[in-house]
Amino acid sequence: MSPAEVLDALIGLCREAGLEVRRVRGSPEAAGELVARSGVCRVRGALWLVLSDADGVEERIGAAADALRVHAPDFVEGRYLPPAVRQRLAGG
Repeated sequence: MSPAEVLDALIGLCREAGLEVRRVRGSPEAAGELVARSGVCRVRGALWLVLSDADGVEERIGAAADALRVHAPDFVEGRYLPPAVRQRLAGG
């Protein structure tokens, strides 16, 4: 699987597990603003996986895999996953 396919699979798993997935433009809109980074946050009690265009594919894969490992380990435990996806969830 290509990195983009792995990312798509992880995003699909995140959505199935109940995480809201949002993509954001990574570049700041005004001087002095910070660059957005990929990660998980809680918004009004719901978990969101935020994927920043400023991050590379590998960083976004890491954020999605971390979100599943931390917030939905039981969800992915008993599921069949392609080996490339399972490897990323194992931290590889």
